[in-house]
Amino acid sequence: MSSKDGDDPDGSAPDLRILGDEVSLQPSGFIEPPEGKASNKNERRLRKRDESEQELMGRVPRFRTNPFLFLRELSLYASGTGWRGYDKVIGQPVFYEGFSDHMKGMVIEHPILQKCIHEMAVQWTDRLEQEGWVAPKEGNANYEAEMKWWVNRNISCYHDKVDELLDSMICKFESKRFIRGAYYLVTQLLLRAYHQGIHVSSEEVLNLRSIAEECEKRKKSIVFLPCHKSHVDYVAMQLICYRLGIALPTVVAGDNLNFPAVGSFLQHAGAMWIQRKFDPDDRLYVQTVQAYIDTLLQNGYHFECFIEGGRSRTGKLLSPKFGILSFVLDSILSGRVEDAVVCPVSTQYDKVIETEGYVTELLGMPKKKENLVDFVSGGSSILSLRLGRVDVRFQEPWSLRKFIDDQLGRMQKMPRGLNLNLSNPAEDKQVKRRLLFTLGYKVLSDINSVSVIMPTALIGTVLLTVGGRGIGSHDLTLRVQWLVDRIRAKGGRVAHFGSAPLEDVVSRGLEVLGKDLIGAVDGIMEPTFYAVDRFQLSFYRNMTIHLFISEAIVCAALYPRTKRIVGFTPGDMAYADLFGQALFLSSLFRAEFIFPGEGLTANLYKALEGLEKDGILDLKRDGEGNIEAVTISEMEKEVELENYDFYCFLLWPFTDASWLAALSLVGLTPPIGVSSDTWIEVSKAQGTAQELGKMIYQQGNLTYIEAVNKETLKNSYQRFQEEGMIQITRAKESNQPPKLRLTPSWHCPRDEKTGELQGRGKLWDFISKISLSRREGKHRRDYATVRARILSQVDAAGRKLFEDALRTQKSTKLEVDERVESTPKYRRKMADRNPKL
Repeated sequence: MSSKDGDDPDGSAPDLRILGDEVSLQPSGFIEPPEGKASNKNERRLRKRDESEQELMGRVPRFRTNPFLFLRELSLYASGTGWRGYDKVIGQPVFYEGFSDHMKGMVIEHPILQKCIHEMAVQWTDRLEQEGWVAPKEGNANYEAEMKWWVNRNISCYHDKVDELLDSMICKFESKRFIRGAYYLVTQLLLRAYHQGIHVSSEEVLNLRSIAEECEKRKKSIVFLPCHKSHVDYVAMQLICYRLGIALPTVVAGDNLNFPAVGSFLQHAGAMWIQRKFDPDDRLYVQTVQAYIDTLLQNGYHFECFIEGGRSRTGKLLSPKFGILSFVLDSILSGRVEDAVVCPVSTQYDKVIETEGYVTELLGMPKKKENLVDFVSGGSSILSLRLGRVDVRFQEPWSLRKFIDDQLGRMQKMPRGLNLNLSNPAEDKQVKRRLLFTLGYKVLSDINSVSVIMPTALIGTVLLTVGGRGIGSHDLTLRVQWLVDRIRAKGGRVAHFGSAPLEDVVSRGLEVLGKDLIGAVDGIMEPTFYAVDRFQLSFYRNMTIHLFISEAIVCAALYPRTKRIVGFTPGDMAYADLFGQALFLSSLFRAEFIFPGEGLTANLYKALEGLEKDGILDLKRDGEGNIEAVTISEMEKEVELENYDFYCFLLWPFTDASWLAALSLVGLTPPIGVSSDTWIEVSKAQGTAQELGKMIYQQGNLTYIEAVNKETLKNSYQRFQEEGMIQITRAKESNQPPKLRLTPSWHCPRDEKTGELQGRGKLWDFISKISLSRREGKHRRDYATVRARILSQVDAAGRKLFEDALRTQKSTKLEVDERVESTPKYRRKMADRNPKL
């Protein structure tokens, strides 16, 4: 590798440029201009470089423009010339005839799967004996032979079933000719849509290659754990591994994508199909999955699964999903696998292809099932798109065994060794759950730490965090530069575009986002931009929020002292009051955001000091240096709280969403004469909350349309359940939907004569506490009138839910303590039915 520019004065790692067979370095990050070249801090320039050098993979030749180069390139792939041959791969051998049969044979012979098959065969044989298929032992001279025959027959049947499961499950790395053709085809499609290519950090890639070489020697697997925003995620990951000569990982994929033609193509390119939802009591399927993952890790095959499970429809990281991760952890804890190397991966986009579909899903439309027609039509439509670029970043890989050892060492009751076969199964399960939880959130934190903020995310964040209808082009550039400085001060990364002027970068970002998301007002003194589709644009704003969540919570907690009501002047807020509101908000959003790992007190104090350093807040201290009170600084008042408002604007849509979710609970207070033991379907309650939100948004009592968001409302309901505000039931029948009720102690009082809901009680106090940090506006000043109208609307929506529930209640009669999962009686009853619990 060669560097054309020498060391980057900014100190950040250069990007890797792969253009054909050429590999070189290019500078990364926003670069300070030479002294004297820029008179204003907010008018700094980026280092000049030709646009083509910013692509990880150069544009592939097209037949129309250059048929000779097109045919030449195609022949190079067909013949497997040079790196295209994929012959010198770092990792275990893949892409050879018989790979699938070899893998199936290893999985079927795995001890845990063989043990499971034998036990199930014996259990089934015992059942056959009880049903009279085998003559009783007394007086039956052939009893042992008959039983043995039935056991062997059942074992054979289970083997056939496992063979069938594996055939549809395992990836089929069979042909190098296939993967060369697939790489060429996918590159053609991807680089037409993302015309500025794929970018990686050279430092990270070189480190990854070095670790891959060490893993190859020690026969260890690299477990790639990427975030998931788009179907392009796994495509980009496979392309990078192929181009850099690293053995392709086996990618865990939901079988919803396993439809004709496409499913087979993906399976031969590395997809491992699993059921999106499978019964944990289906021992054969569970142990087959575990045996397959064990086999991959024991033999040093690279492995990839998405830490969030499904794609994030909101732009920010989702809470970790522990399904596949639990299999990987169990492989190490049991000692069946010595170690694996974990590599968190961040994939960021200038524009995500699927965001328009995400919006319809978040607004309540059912997710459309994948099919070949949509896949083909979608693939053809992206050929004309210009979506900017993709940035992939790799966190420093780390040993999973060492992580487990460190975590066990911190626990008060440290189990002996890694094999957690404790005498107390409950303790064993608790330790594993804690390890899994810590592992999941560590990976998410690692992903956030290496994520690159794209220009479109900068623009989207600025447009959604300014007051007024829009922002002029000059102020837009200034605010983008301010945001860049804040991101870099927080240790975040910003995507670079060589040394192009920031105005050009902003202009390019506006072009990628397009007129459907951002409108422009021309014909006036200065071009002015405004958000056309706030909901879709919020996807890009949410890509930055993880960097500023602590500051946003501090500013929102201070907001009760800064609301712009006529005649009100921002004043001091006692530190104890600020801390109490910040603690409340942090708990409220625990399921929504990935917080820094230092703890609330440390995060709060660090955020306050940062806001003081930036001249936004003044901290008043006592003689010992302890903070007594917090207020807006005079410097910030001079700019009309512009920077302070930025942090509030980041959190306000989520505050509105939590307020809406809590408000919807008021309607779950049973009408007079209706039993408090009436249960509502969870999906219907959340759907009604969405419809309520859409209505009060149009009426001006909800500020942000993004608050009417299925995922955010779902997260709020999850928090309400954890706090005991609602109770959720799950019936024995799997086809019965979960139901909920409002815990009686959280009911709002009703007028005994009219039956109308009253704005009082424990739940209303909770809602009022959220309201303290909601954005104030003229539509909320007439508070008494607004409260009466909203309560009436909420009550009407709730009554419809109860009417529907009462019509179906007769068919689902269950005792309360049998249905509430959190009650001791429920747990005892389930333990009696199933000893495994």
